[in-house]
Amino acid sequence: MVSREEIVVSGSGMLRAPDSDLVQSSAILLDVDPGFGARVENRLRDEAGVVQFRRSDSRSAHPTSQGVTLRGLGGNASSRALVTLDGVPQSDPFGGWVAWSAYDAINLGGVVVTRGGGSGADGPGALAGTIGLHSTMTDGVEASLAYGSRDSWDASASVGGEIGNGQIAVDGRYSRGDGFVPVAKGQRGSVDRAAPYEQGGLGLRLRFDAGDDSRIEAALRGFSDRRDRGTDFTQSRFDGIDASLRFVHDPFGETQWLALGYVQLRDFESGFASVAPGRNSIAPALFQRVPATGVGARFELRPAIDGANPLRVGADWRRTVGRTEEDFLFSGVVPGRHRIAGGSSDTVGAFAEWASGDADDGLLWTFSGRIDRWWLGEGYRLERNIAGPVITDLSFAARQGWEGSGRAGVRWTSDAFALRAAAYRGWRLPTLNELYRPFRVGAEVTTANAALEPERLWGGEVGADWDNGDTKLSATLFANHLTNAIANVTLAPNLNQRQNLDAIDSKGVEVSAEQRVGPATLRATYAFTDAKVDASGAAATLDGRRPAQIAKHGGSVSLRSNTGGPFGGFATLRYVGKQNEDDLGLLELDDALTLDAGLSWRFSDAVSVEARGENLFDELVPAAISSSGIVERATPRTLWVGARVSF
Repeated sequence: MVSREEIVVSGSGMLRAPDSDLVQSSAILLDVDPGFGARVENRLRDEAGVVQFRRSDSRSAHPTSQGVTLRGLGGNASSRALVTLDGVPQSDPFGGWVAWSAYDAINLGGVVVTRGGGSGADGPGALAGTIGLHSTMTDGVEASLAYGSRDSWDASASVGGEIGNGQIAVDGRYSRGDGFVPVAKGQRGSVDRAAPYEQGGLGLRLRFDAGDDSRIEAALRGFSDRRDRGTDFTQSRFDGIDASLRFVHDPFGETQWLALGYVQLRDFESGFASVAPGRNSIAPALFQRVPATGVGARFELRPAIDGANPLRVGADWRRTVGRTEEDFLFSGVVPGRHRIAGGSSDTVGAFAEWASGDADDGLLWTFSGRIDRWWLGEGYRLERNIAGPVITDLSFAARQGWEGSGRAGVRWTSDAFALRAAAYRGWRLPTLNELYRPFRVGAEVTTANAALEPERLWGGEVGADWDNGDTKLSATLFANHLTNAIANVTLAPNLNQRQNLDAIDSKGVEVSAEQRVGPATLRATYAFTDAKVDASGAAATLDGRRPAQIAKHGGSVSLRSNTGGPFGGFATLRYVGKQNEDDLGLLELDDALTLDAGLSWRFSDAVSVEARGENLFDELVPAAISSSGIVERATPRTLWVGARVSF
């Protein structure tokens, strides 16, 4: 079994994972090999309680709808969970959504999911938890090529080895497909067709020794994503480049430190269409381009105290700059009006965390605190007729404030049994998209709100774990209170506005069980989430309702081979319960039960063949429903066959 330390240190090049995170519910996800249609976001769906805004994945979902959250803190396409790659924040600098297709081109060693907020050492924004993606340095050659349904191709490769006194690794992936028709059968018109996709990415990573127990690491990655929503005028283009540089000094039992700097460049374009009743005619409604930049830095120090490193102190900074440039009010295919809106944000924070005790036997306790200073630069929104005068010219005053985060927790362990409890506070700054950009979907108009306040969360959990090697059991009870929750509030028919709700209260239970059964491992997860909106004023009609896009029930059962023999495979049965599409609960997405499975045969040390299928029952998985009742579906049955090589 791969340990957390192997994933975090040997793979992603970070400092050792602290024991402090053991006071909260967490999971390590392996089996994230690229290729054969496998996607990181779908692997996350196997972990009950991890919720993405749409049930469709990055082959067919609109890129701006791909936020992620945990524990029922949903109803918003911006992520309320902090997603990191090797310690670098990954949410879009403008919109807060996640470019999931970018990570499919990375050779990942594992994913660590930590539920619950307050982990200030990771940075602000971890309201619902942290999803840590950890890459690994390839030693040799690994490659795959697969062909799938609807003329789909999926090719991935990773090459690495020693270079001088260091290592080099190059990862890449290319995938494309003719796609499927997103609109459910029986509701389609002449404008509906298959939605093709074409996606790829390439990454370079270097690691060099820099003295005793020290190393320098540099990473440069880029991705390109082309999608279509299944009608004319809905093509999207999403390109990005990420670069990071870090210095790590981590002698065991001595003072350790890490310095990290990074930059994110994003360029997104998308078209939106207006479909007539009956779906037999279509016209362009809006064309959008969003350039955005994120930059940041982080420093962490772990001084040696009696031969250990119980204390973590550090500081970080993140700046985001972005704008949306939109053409709309079309006459035929010619736009009549242009809009530009955007701004900037900065967050500077300092954190400290102490963990003391024995994580393996006896009592472990931890306490952490974080203080952040945030700034919103002057925002703006300009609208003008393309062939005429300015319609709107607004500027929004710069703002600033202070926010605090923290966590206190204990864990008591005796042999295979452990009890744990934690209480925490976290916060999230509104995204530039939420603050400044109005948008329209069909006849539904949602206006921006430059006066939005930061979201703030108080939460707690208690849990019990059992781990004797072959058997693992875990149960957690949690309660969260999210104030100033940002949501799209219905003001009138077809008119909404982003507003701060009074609160979202979410409580529930998470259960997981894992058992090694001969050459296989059986794992089951289940989450029950009781989330309700607390609202007043203009949003009073939402009071007591369940947040949009949050199901009460979700779970999965998977069986995976765990031996190095010639034959392997997996099967995953995944269930998602009914959930509301809109804030008022007038539109409901049905529940869905899907089965994914695969078989592999390694007939030599270097070569194996594999077949796998997604949604083998061809279940209709509703991903969205419009106000007129048109249902958009997630991926139907998709079959893959191909080969892998490694040497």
